[in-house]
Amino acid sequence: MRERKSRNGTTEAPKGHLRVQRDGEIALLCLDRAHKRNALDDGAVLGLERFFARPPEDVRAVVLHGAGAHFCAGLDLSELTARSAAEGLAHSRMWHRAFDHIQFGSVPVVAVLHGAVVGGGLELACAAHIRVAERSAYYALPEGQRGLFVGGGGSVRLPRIIGVARMTDMMLTGRVYSAEEGQHAGLSHYLTAAGEGLDKAIELARAIAANAPLSNFAVMHALPRIADSGQEPGLLIEALMAGIAQSEPAAKDRLQAFLQKRAGKVEKPRRR
Repeated sequence: MRERKSRNGTTEAPKGHLRVQRDGEIALLCLDRAHKRNALDDGAVLGLERFFARPPEDVRAVVLHGAGAHFCAGLDLSELTARSAAEGLAHSRMWHRAFDHIQFGSVPVVAVLHGAVVGGGLELACAAHIRVAERSAYYALPEGQRGLFVGGGGSVRLPRIIGVARMTDMMLTGRVYSAEEGQHAGLSHYLTAAGEGLDKAIELARAIAANAPLSNFAVMHALPRIADSGQEPGLLIEALMAGIAQSEPAAKDRLQAFLQKRAGKVEKPRRR
């Protein structure tokens, strides 16, 4: 996968095996442990938590990607020492906090998936809002074969994407999904050729960053909660969010731009 230099050349110091670059309003956050297939140790997870708990104020979208040939091979098993039940619980909750800051943070996240998207790496990918896969990507949950159970939120997020039956199959049998199978199952939103995922993700992130901030907030925070609620409370939340969003000056300005034909219409996509 091709590495990309930031447009303005600004690069922050690595934090917890992460590398951050800026491209205007977009932050490119790279898992920078290629020698470990970007496996997540405690430093990487805590680095993700720190970044997404308080991203730079002028960042409007984040692209999350991995250095080298893989997105993320999951938990760094070299750190899997003997733990008590209480210690294992606390460790899992640390992952939950970090990934909740991604899913329910202040900025939308586009993940670029290539090579291994395995175990905790798949759990991390599922916390992102948009997933772009290259054809080298493959997905697996090997915890069942290792005497483990998912601990990074996978049992909550993944069934909502691919269903309980598919996740059950992956965990019981060790089934591995190819990039094409993952696209069909809903693991990715977009599928690109090798080396094209990062450019596609940046293109999408720029479009997302151009949205009204409150609209993005509603999609990130209100939409999943509406989907988890019953019809009546869901409709109420929707009405409240719609009323708040349309009252914002940004919404009024964009509506006027459309009515005055200064904004483009939705067009039918071209065939490729």
